[in-house]
Amino acid sequence: MALSHTQNAVRFGQFELDLRTRQLTKNGAKIRLSQQPVQVLSLLLEAPGEIVTREEFRRRLWSSDVFVDFDHGLNKSIQKLRDALGDSADSPLYIETIPRIGYRFIALANDARGSVELPSETRVLEPATAPVLPPGGRIARNRRARWILLAVSAAVCVVLAFGSVALYRLRHRLPERYLQLTQLTDFTDAAVAPALSPDGHMVAFIRGGNGFLTSDQIYVKMLPNGEARRVTDDARPKYGLAFSPDGSEIAYTVLETSVFSTYEVSALGGEPHLLLNNAAGLVWLDPQHLLFSEIRTGIHLGVVAATRTRAGLREIYFPAHERGMAHYSFPSPDRRWALVVEMDGNGEWAPCRLVALDNQSQPRLVGPTGACTSAGWSPDGSWMYFTAAVEGRSHIWRQHFPEGQPEQITFGPTEEDGVAVEPNGQALITSVGVHESAIWIHDGGSERPLSSEGEVLGWSSPPAFSPDASTVYYLLRRGESSEAELWRTVVDSGESDAVFPGISMIDFDISPDGKQVVYTAPARDGNMQLWIATVDRTSPAVKVNVSGVRSPHFGAGGQILVQQTEGNANYLEQINSDGSHRSKIFPDPIGWFQSVSPGRRWVTVEVPRAPDTNLPAIVAIPLAGGAPQRICAPYCLTSWSTDGKFLFVSVEDSSRTSPGRSLAIPVGPGESLPNLPVGGIAPLAEPSVVQGAESVGRGELVPGKDPKHYAWVNTTVHRNLYQISLP
Repeated sequence: MALSHTQNAVRFGQFELDLRTRQLTKNGAKIRLSQQPVQVLSLLLEAPGEIVTREEFRRRLWSSDVFVDFDHGLNKSIQKLRDALGDSADSPLYIETIPRIGYRFIALANDARGSVELPSETRVLEPATAPVLPPGGRIARNRRARWILLAVSAAVCVVLAFGSVALYRLRHRLPERYLQLTQLTDFTDAAVAPALSPDGHMVAFIRGGNGFLTSDQIYVKMLPNGEARRVTDDARPKYGLAFSPDGSEIAYTVLETSVFSTYEVSALGGEPHLLLNNAAGLVWLDPQHLLFSEIRTGIHLGVVAATRTRAGLREIYFPAHERGMAHYSFPSPDRRWALVVEMDGNGEWAPCRLVALDNQSQPRLVGPTGACTSAGWSPDGSWMYFTAAVEGRSHIWRQHFPEGQPEQITFGPTEEDGVAVEPNGQALITSVGVHESAIWIHDGGSERPLSSEGEVLGWSSPPAFSPDASTVYYLLRRGESSEAELWRTVVDSGESDAVFPGISMIDFDISPDGKQVVYTAPARDGNMQLWIATVDRTSPAVKVNVSGVRSPHFGAGGQILVQQTEGNANYLEQINSDGSHRSKIFPDPIGWFQSVSPGRRWVTVEVPRAPDTNLPAIVAIPLAGGAPQRICAPYCLTSWSTDGKFLFVSVEDSSRTSPGRSLAIPVGPGESLPNLPVGGIAPLAEPSVVQGAESVGRGELVPGKDPKHYAWVNTTVHRNLYQISLP
């Protein structure tokens, strides 16, 4: 219930806001606040318990001529209110942040007559009052479409928000011709990667925020109202759930010793058993024939068909780039076609591809131009469905088979992940929710957040400390932009600012003296351009005469190290800052350029085929020449302390129940590496594997000056499974 217009004051806890004089008091004592924060508080109290979106704040409180300053002004006003109320963004008592959407007043509030005005929580939407979304079409000229409300009318406020508080309340119900959502799970964390049994009576999913190569566990739920039951206790990285034709078993992919294998577990739970080696994303074509992905060489993963004994194996599709990986394939109902979900040569999700299982037609791209992560078919084969991130936002799309145009069918501030089509073709099941990410710092014995507003990106280019570890740099998305800017935060004070306001970046690195940044930025033709700029902005950025490179890092002697694609492979190369004298550092192809040591003596890269094993590995390559040294087997993340005295190697991935773990390995004078195990550091290795090493309780981290000082990107995911009706 909103506050009445005749009300003179509203009370909450020890505070009272006089709506006529705009004066905030605490136990009768006046609190000094400027006009803007008081107006923000008044607007929050107009709809207690309701989400007030950032767009509503802008429309009501900021005039159009100051729109460019809106984000900064609103953030400052909220912070001033929290300071005045003694409130916290992390553990709010009064004002709750709904990431990238808006704010909500969550305390009990009374008017001057003492009547209760708002509940402490928003009720979770029940299936009978589930929200509905409009059909296809995109919101024009908006690059953050998932973070705005549906622009159907000014009166429509259809929002889903997840977490311990659950979903937003539906203000107005849209016509029945629109899509309707019915909630299937009600976790306070996340459920992702849904897979349906052939009869549609069971859904399997992963309980956690990530459905791809995660150590989180598989659950099964009887639809619609059965209790979710855990069926695995398997710590290995896993993905790709699929039911057997009779629905009694669930197949899933695991990564073990550099190879993908498919295991089966009973839908009732129990010990998994090996179904097929060198097999990923496995699905059944019929009870005897399988469609799956296998590694041809290195990490080149393509789609094949065979029996359970691998008899009659046929190659269906392999990506052109040898770093390409076709992780999933979804066969059409008539088993003549398949939708392929693949990673490109940079290890990033590519658009989906349609391939013919009889090899009689050339593969072609389908779905939207974006990162496609899941696909499916209608039972009659007339529709293809996709989960794809377009302009950074993941939603569900559909396309008529065989020659239709992609249509977006879900919108709004939430994102969808995964898609499973019900056998009757009348609904989809997907994971719906939101996530937020921020920079956190571990400083000795304490931990605290360094950033709050916006989305910190840790996957494309990880954050980095300045050489003296006083400042952390990171890529940040803010407001309604899908593009990331380079930001920095001073560790001691928490003061943050954009290093180059308005400049979009993909990858970056800070120079050894902390005075320059090298970065890639997208050009109009889609290629990546390379730039060098001074951190203090005393001179304009300079474009390096090279294009199409990724993962730039400063090398020794003013050179720039880059990952460059040549033909169907990636190579580690170096160039002068003016683009001249380009040359290969390492003659063999690489998969991914990970890191460079502070003294610029080592680079760590993923190689598709390590010497003597023909399997992928992470190796350290000496820039002055010499033999590479294997760091880990089969895969890990590597990073260096700011003074080069420690090499950090991840040995345990983070999960829903664990932050993961890394080893801090001491490095000798001149960045000389210690003796490492011949086959590299194995997953779950203890510190005793390398003399002097110590465990650090974080799997993915940004090292500071020593193992007790580091930062990380803290991502919180709130997702649940929903059934989405189809028109």
